[in-house]
Amino acid sequence: MNAKPEIRYSACPHDCPSTCALEVEKLDAQTIGRVRGARDNAYTAGIVCGKVARYAERIHHPGRLLYPQRRLGDRGADDFVPISWDEALDEVAEALLKAEQRYGSETVWPYYYAGTMGFVMRDGINRLRHAKKYSGMYPTICVTSAWNGFIAGTGQLAGADPREMAKADCLVIWGTNPVNTQINVMTHASKARRAGAKIIHIDTYRNGTAEQADLFLCVRPGTDGALACAVMHVLFRDGHANREYLEKYTDCPDELEAHLLDKTPAWAEAITGVAVADIETFAKLVGETPKTFFRLGYGFSRQRNGVVNMHAASCIPAVTGAWLYEGGGAFHNNGAIYHFNKTMIEGLDVLDHSVRVLDQSRIGPVLTGDCRDLGDGPPVTALFIQNTNPMRVAPDHNLVRQGFARDDLFTCVHEQFMTETAEVADIVLPATMFLEHDDLYQGGGHQHVLLGPKIVEPPEGCRNNHEVVCALARRVGAEHPGFAMSERELIDQTLRDSGWGDLETLARERWIDCQPPFREAHYLDGFAHADGKYHFSPDWSALKPHGFGPADTVLPSLPDYWPSIEEANAEMPYRLVTAPSRHYLNSTFNETPTSIRREQRPSAMMHPKDAHELGVTDGAMIRLGNPRGELKISTQIFDGVQRGVVIVESIWPNSAFEDGKGINVLTGADRVAPVGGAPFHDNRIWIRPV
Repeated sequence: MNAKPEIRYSACPHDCPSTCALEVEKLDAQTIGRVRGARDNAYTAGIVCGKVARYAERIHHPGRLLYPQRRLGDRGADDFVPISWDEALDEVAEALLKAEQRYGSETVWPYYYAGTMGFVMRDGINRLRHAKKYSGMYPTICVTSAWNGFIAGTGQLAGADPREMAKADCLVIWGTNPVNTQINVMTHASKARRAGAKIIHIDTYRNGTAEQADLFLCVRPGTDGALACAVMHVLFRDGHANREYLEKYTDCPDELEAHLLDKTPAWAEAITGVAVADIETFAKLVGETPKTFFRLGYGFSRQRNGVVNMHAASCIPAVTGAWLYEGGGAFHNNGAIYHFNKTMIEGLDVLDHSVRVLDQSRIGPVLTGDCRDLGDGPPVTALFIQNTNPMRVAPDHNLVRQGFARDDLFTCVHEQFMTETAEVADIVLPATMFLEHDDLYQGGGHQHVLLGPKIVEPPEGCRNNHEVVCALARRVGAEHPGFAMSERELIDQTLRDSGWGDLETLARERWIDCQPPFREAHYLDGFAHADGKYHFSPDWSALKPHGFGPADTVLPSLPDYWPSIEEANAEMPYRLVTAPSRHYLNSTFNETPTSIRREQRPSAMMHPKDAHELGVTDGAMIRLGNPRGELKISTQIFDGVQRGVVIVESIWPNSAFEDGKGINVLTGADRVAPVGGAPFHDNRIWIRPV
C-alpha cells in the first residue's frame, strides 16, 4: 500500500480576495498531491476552488520554465537559447546600468502585480526600485475604483466581518460572481440560506452565482448607481429608512432624501434595464430585513464610473441602518485592519517621492512615449517584470504590443511559463511557485494573516523572486539591509515591525485572526471620517494620488447615475464585458489541461434577438471591433444577458484567437476618474458576421 501523504499547510497566493488557507498533500520532497481548503480556518472552512485543488497539474506541468534564456531572433519568434544564471543576471544588470547611464535611473521601470499576493515575492521588487530611484509604478489595474468608492462612504477600507454573511437574513452579492472568483463567499451564503436567508445577486449576466440566487437583477454594464438610487428612493418612500440611525451616523440624510425624489424605479428601469417590479421587490426585501449584508465586489472597478457606482451601492445599508446588526452592513475588502509596516520588504525608508510614478494600466501609452504619462522624464528603455503578463492582461493590447516591439527597449521577464510577455523579452528567467518558497499573506476577502511556508523543493534551475531581486541588487549597486536578509528573516521582521508577533508564533499557529471587535467593524462608535459620519456626499478630492485621473472631471456630489461610461452608439451598438471565467484566473491556469478542457474555447455570449438580427447561429464565427482593434470569436447564443450586451469570459491566451491577439485588443487604457483605473468591462463595439 502507498504511504499516507504528509499534510502540510499553506496559503493560496493567487489574485482572488479569498487567500484561502490550504492543506497540501506532500508526497515527497519534490511532489504534491491534492490541495484542499483548511477545515479549521473559519473563513476558508475546508473549501477551495477547483483550480487550486488540482494545483499538482500546474506545479508539475512539463511546460514550466527551467533555465534562463536569451532571445536570439525577432521578438515573439520563440527563438531562445539557454544560458547560465550568472550570464543571465550579468546581462540584465549590464542592460539596466547602460540604460541608466544614458537616460538616468527613471528610464528603468520595474513592473509587477499580483501573480503572487505574498509580500516578499510580490513587493520585494519595490526595494530594488526605491534603492535605485527607478520609475515608480501606481497599481491601477484591479482595485482602484472599487476601493475608493467604498472608502468615500466609510472613510476606510474595512467592513463587517465577512463570516457574518452566514448570519444574514438577506445577502446581497453585487458586482462579483463568487462561483467563478471567490468560492468561499458561496460557502457562507449557503450557510445563510440553510438558516432561511434570501440571496440577491446583481451582475451583468446570468452566471453561476445568479443561478443560486433567490432574486437576480441583470443590469446593463455601468448602471449600478441608478439601481442603487432607485432602491434608496423606495426605502425613503415606504418608510424603511432608519431615521434615528441616519441622524446619528450619516452626514446629510435630508439632502440625500430630497435628491432621490425623482430617482424612481421607472427612472432606473430606463437606464439599467431592470424591471420596475424587480427593483420594488429588491427594495422591499432589503427594507423589511434589518440583517441585510452587502457583499460588494470588484466588478465596480471595471467601469469608468465605477467609483460612483460602488459608493452608491454601499450607501444602501447606511439608509436602512443595517450596520447595527450582526449579519448586516457591508463588506468589500479588509485592507485597513492589518497596519502592516513593509519598510524592510519594500525599502520604504529609501523611497524618494520626487521620482516619477507611472500608471500600471497605461503601460501601452507609457511604452509608446505618451508625454501625458512620461512627463518631463525620459522614455522607458528597460523593463524588469515579475508576477504579471501585460502582453495579455493589460488594456489596449495593440498599443501594448507596439510598445514591446520597440528595438530600443530591453525587457527581462521572470516567469513560471513562457507567457506572451516572456516571448517578447530579451532575457527570460525561471521562477518558483508558491509551495517552493516562504512568504507572508493577508486576506483581502477575510481577516487573516497567513504564512505560506516552503513545502517542496523547486525544479533545479528555478529561483524565487527574492533571490533574483537580491542578485540584481548586488550587480547594479543597490544598497539596503533587506537585500542581505532571507525570506524568513524578512517575514519575521515585518511581523515584529507591524505588531503581529513573530515568525515562530505564526508558523506554530498558521494564521492570525485580525478581525476587529463588532462595534469597531460596524462603525457603531463612528465611521472613519474625521466627523465620524458615513458620507453620502463624498469629498472626491480627498482621494489620492492626484494626477492619474482625467483632468477637470466633476463627480456627483451625492449618489447618482453618472453617465461617464463608453456608451453604445449607432456605429458601435453593443457593450462588451470581459468577465472572469471559472477555470482561469487572469492569465494563470491557462496552461493546465483540466482548465483548458473545461473552458473549451473563447466565445461571445449574446442575446438570441441580437444574434437573429445579425443573422448568426450558435457557434458561428463573428468579428468584434472598435477603434482600438478587432478579433474573431465564436458566438454563444445566451438568453441570460440583456440585449445589446456581449459577455466574453476571459482571459484566454492570445494564441486562442485566430489573429493571435486576445480580448484586450478591445479594452481601453484611457484615464478613469478620479484617480485612475482600468475599465475592462466598459467597451462599446460593433459586431459583424464572418
